[in-house]
Amino acid sequence: MTTVNDLAFLKRLELGRCWSTKWLMKNVIKKIASGVVIKAFLVLNLFFICALGLSVNAYAQVNWDHCADEDNNCRFKDVKLVRYGAGSSWAQGLYINSVACNSGVFGDPLADTRKTCQITEPQWINCSNQDEICRFSGKKIVRYGAGTRWRQGQFTDQVECNGRVFGNPVNGMRKICQIASANVDTVAPMPPRGLSISSLTCTSGDLSWISATSSLGLTAYDIYHDGQHMTRVPSNRLNATLTLSPGTKWGIYVNAVDAAGNVSQASETLSINIPQCKLDTTSPAIPTNLSGITDGTTATLSWGASTDNVGVTGYDIYRDGKKVGSTAELTFTESGLAPNITHQYTIAARDAQQNISQPTSAISLITGNSCSAPVCSVEQVATDTDLPWGLVTLPDGSILYSRRDAHEIVRVANGMKTIVGMVPNVENTDGEGGLLGLAVTKEFPASDSWIYIYHTSAIDNRVVRIQYKDNLLVPSTYQVLVAGIRRNKNHNGGRLRFGPDGKLYAATGDAQSPESAQDLNSLNGKILRINTDGSVPSDNPFNNYVWTYGHRNPQGLAFDSQGRLWQQEFGNNVLNETNLLEKGGNYGWPDCEGVLSQSGEGCATVGFKAPAAIYPVAQASCSGLAIVNNILYLACLQGNRVYSAVINDDTLTDVNQLFVGTYGRLLTIEPTIDGNGFWMTTSNSGDKDSIADNSNEKIFKVVLSR
Repeated sequence: MTTVNDLAFLKRLELGRCWSTKWLMKNVIKKIASGVVIKAFLVLNLFFICALGLSVNAYAQVNWDHCADEDNNCRFKDVKLVRYGAGSSWAQGLYINSVACNSGVFGDPLADTRKTCQITEPQWINCSNQDEICRFSGKKIVRYGAGTRWRQGQFTDQVECNGRVFGNPVNGMRKICQIASANVDTVAPMPPRGLSISSLTCTSGDLSWISATSSLGLTAYDIYHDGQHMTRVPSNRLNATLTLSPGTKWGIYVNAVDAAGNVSQASETLSINIPQCKLDTTSPAIPTNLSGITDGTTATLSWGASTDNVGVTGYDIYRDGKKVGSTAELTFTESGLAPNITHQYTIAARDAQQNISQPTSAISLITGNSCSAPVCSVEQVATDTDLPWGLVTLPDGSILYSRRDAHEIVRVANGMKTIVGMVPNVENTDGEGGLLGLAVTKEFPASDSWIYIYHTSAIDNRVVRIQYKDNLLVPSTYQVLVAGIRRNKNHNGGRLRFGPDGKLYAATGDAQSPESAQDLNSLNGKILRINTDGSVPSDNPFNNYVWTYGHRNPQGLAFDSQGRLWQQEFGNNVLNETNLLEKGGNYGWPDCEGVLSQSGEGCATVGFKAPAAIYPVAQASCSGLAIVNNILYLACLQGNRVYSAVINDDTLTDVNQLFVGTYGRLLTIEPTIDGNGFWMTTSNSGDKDSIADNSNEKIFKVVLSR
């Protein structure tokens, strides 16, 4: 007998894509072992469908709304796809503003039956950029504009995409022309496959792949390495020559884009080790003029630059013979030292091929008897073999954190770790998806037992909640609040934060579909604002979940003492940005990255909000954001540091850097419950795949002096 749960499982498969053999066989084994033979049979059937190269998505789920009964007028705003009929027999077409609901317009799809008209949104297909010619065959409905502001008309064969033809629907924004299609397609292409690279040198390589497939037809392929977009090529090309960086290891993958703008899941990742251009065995010269001072329990070092036959790439700092940090700069600060202790410091230089100089002569520094610097102490409270991603603090001083790839939530209290449960329905992405952000209300857990969770599922990213009772999750209480946030290998966003207004804010990535960030009908590339029951707040700016838009991969969220929301965002490969968010604000992606124009009118576009601060990607890639005593703190991955900055009205001043190179890649930062410091987690290994328990991470508690 097939149960409701069996049908839900089947629906999950139906809405998915052709799954990996590993996922399918894991579920077959799991279902057979638990005696659920029907589910195992369904998975095996899906496996054979995928093996034959057929698409599981036979159709897209389209929501039709009643518009008019037969022999009445169907009226609506702008352009709609209208169908006329009953049961499973319908005739349909595209119309502007209204259409008569009768067989004289549509023909008679079902004789001797009372019929109705229903409407849905058409599929809009990009045709041309502003000031170009939009060409097509026959009569088409074409619209011109951006965001939610459009003007449309019917044209034959071609139309000039400009304000002279359409008028100006919106000032300042880069505009495009789109063609309305009756083929409503929301099904993403199948991913490309069979990636390989040839003619590999230290600076270039020829990438090739096997074509993706799409019901609507492909238009392009996007090529990425490690989450950073490299180039786009047209769909008639299955190869590209890539510019590479000598002596690095990259993970390259490809996404397919169809004519409706749907983006596939990523191909499998091709890992390549890029060779050096020339073997170098010469070590850099010893750095010069090492000196240092102490301020309470903080030591600050400075030195003169080293030289090298190729180039110095960084400096390693040693305290009492143990490496305690690294930096590309000529200064280093170490905080949270024990009082009244003498330490010996040395510095060594290194180059791109990891040749290391002899160390400098040691200098002795004596710490003071009390903390006078911003950081007073750093305590390692826990380690984990998985990635600690989301983290919340509880009234008793304990914390809960999520294990991204293992899908578990862990409680840390008095130095002891306890797994409180596994979150159901979480799936990974062979990248940055999985079990991500956590949030709780101020009343948790005494009078509000819900934990709010952002996670990747088999078909999307979603915001859910689960009750927490007696220090354990109650999986049967799992509730989906917001679904349909598109997922991909990377750019899944994932941070959650409750605001002083009691609303839940969620950061969503563009899912490697940059244009979705400007689409107000998409949940991706946005900050969402949600009621605790999953409904849309009545005062949201666009009558949906969207609070702000134009984001690439936003993550860090925090409110200041004035109740204002600050947000941290990953750029592509040049600039990261910190934003002070305004209701309904547009933060520019993909036309603007930080303050760097990328396309269209770029960062000068009227209406785009400028960032409060920008950081070079190589020194930043910051994810977590916390505000403690009016100071904003950022935890940075590629930058291997924490930035701190004083919030001064709507600007950030007195920017400082903490822990540069001391603990490696820093992912999450959250205020302690007493307001005297913050929790901080690392992400030093295993964060580019979805393999559980292949990491070696640490959780720290930092005590501040202010």
